[in-house]
Parts: sequence; C-alpha cells; structure tokens
Amino acid sequence: MNAPDLTLPVQLSLLDELRLSCRKLFLRRHEVQAHIGAHDFEKGVTQRLWIDVELWVPFERSTPSLDSLHEVVDYDFVRAEVALRLRQGHVELQETLCDDLARRLLAHPGVRAVRLSTCKPDVYPDCEAVGVEVFHVKPASALP
Repeated sequence: MNAPDLTLPVQLSLLDELRLSCRKLFLRRHEVQAHIGAHDFEKGVTQRLWIDVELWVPFERSTPSLDSLHEVVDYDFVRAEVALRLRQGHVELQETLCDDLARRLLAHPGVRAVRLSTCKPDVYPDCEAVGVEVFHVKPASALP
C-alpha cells in the first residue's frame, strides 16, 4: 500500500479554519429577563431567556503579551451589547434578537465569527427550552 501524498494542498472547512486560526471565547447560559414573544400573553411582561455566545477571535488579536485586558476581547463587551439590545424594548421573535445580537458582536473589530443562541426555558412544560441559533462569519478581508 502506498503512503498518502502529504504534499497535496489540504482543503479546510470554514469551521476548521476558525479552529486553527482563532481562539474561541464563550458565555454559556447567560440568563436575562427579556421582553420577548409574539403571543399576547408574552406582551408587557418579562420572561427568562438564556443566551449562549461563542466568539472566534484571531490569535493575533487574542494572545496577550502583557497579560493585560486591553489585549483581548473582553467578556464585558458581550454582556453590555446584550443589555443594550434588551433595553431597546420588546422583541417579537427570537430570530430577530439572535440576528441583531450577532450583528452587534460581529461588528467588533477583533471578532471573526459569532455563534449565538437564545432559549426560552419556561415556554413548554415538556421540554427544557425552545430556541434559535445563528452563526455569522466576517470575511477575513474585512478584518482590520
């Protein structure tokens, strides 16, 4: 049997490329009270919402040499963007909220990709949660 030719170019998937070139930062099950929902019983009240965020940040923008917060993307940025968006008022759909939050987070100059989900854990008694997830990627050429 012949050995494989390791000199051939390897085609990586986008996710493989992100894993090899970026550090992944995440917030898991960030619990907030949100004005969200399309049904009449969801209007005028808040409900519990879980938000999960993954940010892919290129190593050159997330590898500190001075062990200083200014050298990396700060988790506080994510929480602040979530809070800012939720203060804007009622959102009918989780899809709308996910897209809005992903766009805001992807606008950060250090962020290459965002995976974000929202879950409403108190909607149905027979399941843990209902939710939506999006994945947005900034073209590498768009990084400063």
